Amino acid sequence: MSSTNETEEMLRLASRGYDFLFANDLDMAMDVFAEKENCPLHLMGRGVCAFLKAALGMEPELMEAATHSLALSEQGAKKYMKLARSSSSGHRFQPGIEWEVLHTDAVVLLGLTHALRLFKTLYPNGLDAYATPGNPSPMASRQPSKGSLRSAAESLLPVRSSGFFARWTGFGAVSTPTPALGTPGHPLNGPVEELILSGAAFGYGVFNLVLSLLPTRVRNVVGFLGYNHDRQLALKALAVSAARTDVHSVFAGLVLMTYYGVVLLAAGYQADEEHIVRQYKNIVERVSEQYPQASLWMLNKAKIQRMTGDPSGAIVTLRKGLRGDRRNSFPQADTLLAFELAWTLFQARHYGEAAQMFMDITKMNGWSHATYQFLAAGCYISTQEYSKAQKIMDRLPEVIEKHRSRNMPTEVFIKNKLAFYKKKQVRRGGDAKRFVESMKISPAEELAIVWNTHAHVDKESALAHIQELSALTPPVDVTTEYITSGPSSSHHARGSFFDLDTSDELAVRSLILGIVHRTLGDYVGSRNLLQDALKHARLAETNSWVNGMTYFELAVLDMKEGERMAASLARQSSGSSTGAENVPDTWRRAIKSAKEMIHHAHAFCTREVDLSSRLDSRIVMLQEEVETKVKMLGLSDV
Repeated sequence: MSSTNETEEMLRLASRGYDFLFANDLDMAMDVFAEKENCPLHLMGRGVCAFLKAALGMEPELMEAATHSLALSEQGAKKYMKLARSSSSGHRFQPGIEWEVLHTDAVVLLGLTHALRLFKTLYPNGLDAYATPGNPSPMASRQPSKGSLRSAAESLLPVRSSGFFARWTGFGAVSTPTPALGTPGHPLNGPVEELILSGAAFGYGVFNLVLSLLPTRVRNVVGFLGYNHDRQLALKALAVSAARTDVHSVFAGLVLMTYYGVVLLAAGYQADEEHIVRQYKNIVERVSEQYPQASLWMLNKAKIQRMTGDPSGAIVTLRKGLRGDRRNSFPQADTLLAFELAWTLFQARHYGEAAQMFMDITKMNGWSHATYQFLAAGCYISTQEYSKAQKIMDRLPEVIEKHRSRNMPTEVFIKNKLAFYKKKQVRRGGDAKRFVESMKISPAEELAIVWNTHAHVDKESALAHIQELSALTPPVDVTTEYITSGPSSSHHARGSFFDLDTSDELAVRSLILGIVHRTLGDYVGSRNLLQDALKHARLAETNSWVNGMTYFELAVLDMKEGERMAASLARQSSGSSTGAENVPDTWRRAIKSAKEMIHHAHAFCTREVDLSSRLDSRIVMLQEEVETKVKMLGLSDV
């Protein structure tokens, strides 16, 4: 049995491995973790390395190595835990709880590895094709439980109890330290106590966050067994862990960065964007000071820059992260940097460079090469390099056929697009082998709608989109602050074809224009353009996905417009109560309309609609943000 000093030494040695891992040096990390063959802490490190390689690189075959190391770590921690309980403790918590924390880490990670492997095996194409009794495409509810923040938080820091998960769920005898260890007035004493508190907060936060993301019916079953989730408490617990100094703090920061990054990118609207960005920045800055050259932290720094109006800064950060002179044996993380750089270049309309980056990614990982190549071809459409675009488009059917068993949503979308434009080219009497010439709106811009790229463009890029799209024939039916007049129909030669001669294309044009007008702050113009997109989308044959996406964007517009109007009323009412009294009513109208639009959007999340799973995920995030805003405002009647 190890003493507290020996445990601290094992922690110190294992922490060296994590330092290498977080600095991109996976090879050195594995060498360090191999130094102590039977140490549970080192076995955990080997398992984490294998898990990250498998998860980030989308290489499920590596899960076997992760499972093996994590299982050995779990067994070793269990043995140490039993022995420690019969010995005196060198710290101020119950004997052996440090090994209990490690044991819990191993159990959670083992569960994730098993879940990922089983899901990949049983559902290789995802869940879109599976019907359910209640809904062919179920949507998770994002409304958190009404549990007490105080009571749940108190159960986070027990000193003695009958079991670790029992303490999380409130079962067993819980004793709360007074004053609480780890608070400013009662600091922790050494790395073991740091591991205990940070690990408990991390495990609690991850468990709650994962549970809060489950479909409603699954959460109801878990709730019946006595456990209720609370998303805000989960994020708070992860933030508590991220503020500490042990290895759990880095992983907690990574979970929070991933969550906040997705919400900022895809939700469209955030109930408290300032708080999210501030917390996100603080976490990134804190970890970056320790690991300045690490890919994952550079990635998240760039995401913040891109989503807060600094695409040029994001490009600099990402290129720095991909420099060839960096020591790096963690290529899976670099793939994420390359993917983010490709989209950032695309967002900034650097289409030629974006095309090359999308093509480079096909050499870095095995995920849907057809999607990356399709995006590259779309970039070449934007630069009018039609021969390059056609060459790529011609080989897409063969690329998709190689992996036809996967039937990925983006690849289904691609096949439909290829068929659509081949038909258009033939209908217009053109050469069927040059069908890219009939593409007047880059199909990559359509996928960019789904990835919410246009919502984050800067003013220069937004204006360029408006100028380019409004120049296409027929003229746009809507007049806005930025579209004062379309090209005169008299300039259209008799007998020639309009650039956009289908409802599918007209719907996409108005949708993109509606989004970039909202980004520029022209909410009236945005609403008129989105309504115009709906008018055309109802007649679309291939782009049926535009219906749901447009309703989603209208919901986002409702919330942003409500926020602007409420802020204006609040400013006007300074010193008087009249305007202030109208603020809740303004929010009620906005939220009621947004919820109605979300309901309409969700009606189009069916298996027959392209990319519906992506829209479904965005709807879930937006719903959560709307409900959070309702609670922040204290409204109970919306």
